[in-house]
Amino acid sequence: MKQDQPYAAGAMIAGYAAIVAFTDNYVRVIAEEGGLWQFHAMRGAIALGLIGLVAWVTGQSLRVRRPWGVAGRSAIHGLAMLIYFGALAFLPVAQVAAGLFMAPIFVLVLGRLLHGRRMGLWSVLAVGLGFAGVLLVLGPNAVGGASVAGVLPVVAGLFYALGNMATRDWCEGEGALVLLGGFFGALCLFGCVGMGVLWLWPVDVAAGADGFIARGAVWPSGTFLFWTVAQAVGSMVGVGLMIRGYQVTTAARASVYEYALLPASAFWGWVLWAEGVTPVAGLGMGLITLAGVLIALAPQERSPVASLQ
Repeated sequence: MKQDQPYAAGAMIAGYAAIVAFTDNYVRVIAEEGGLWQFHAMRGAIALGLIGLVAWVTGQSLRVRRPWGVAGRSAIHGLAMLIYFGALAFLPVAQVAAGLFMAPIFVLVLGRLLHGRRMGLWSVLAVGLGFAGVLLVLGPNAVGGASVAGVLPVVAGLFYALGNMATRDWCEGEGALVLLGGFFGALCLFGCVGMGVLWLWPVDVAAGADGFIARGAVWPSGTFLFWTVAQAVGSMVGVGLMIRGYQVTTAARASVYEYALLPASAFWGWVLWAEGVTPVAGLGMGLITLAGVLIALAPQERSPVASLQ
């Protein structure tokens, strides 16, 4: 029987949160001159190379057992990350991460709607707390005229939830490196397709971060290359720590630790860009975290919600 190591798991997942929150804050720097599609194409290619290197060094197999399941899951998770990183060009990381962490809530709701799964009292309470929390974090964007940027994090959380459900339903028995490779492969493919479309049908591009989504391929500067490589390496190291954390403690406890990404994102936003978190937004993050804790610790909800950045 494997020994439970909750403190080690907490330290590793806290490391994951610190690394990912730091690198994600620099997407706004990439967005000033580069485009979303080129960023994902290059980041995905670098990550795939690193995955191949890890597989070769460790002797792990990259054989895909369920090609269509892995492809479908990769496409859904890849779409979630396209939306997530698109939003990072316009919004603070803590706000975008809060929307992404609605994924466990959506898993519950979709499980009820699509599969008729029973929701207990604690699950219903978690859903209510989570939605209230995200409304507080997103503020007027979520309840007023709602700019597209304001609701993007929640949309990313919805697709992330669908990808998590696909992981369980379509990809049983697949290795972690296979799923990670499929994820980054999908992002690389999306990036290449996006650059191709914008090359064939160019559109007017706004200056700076406002043109991040509409900008096609550009000659990369040293800053763009540095932070794109940092993103790829940071994602690989961070996700590796997170996966290891899940291996040394229970899935329920590890999934609670993942919510460290919210305060880590707020911390780096404050340190790097002097972005504060309002009391209302802080309360919203607290409610989202509490909802995740209730879901993770409820007896009927023991499956992990895997993170991929």
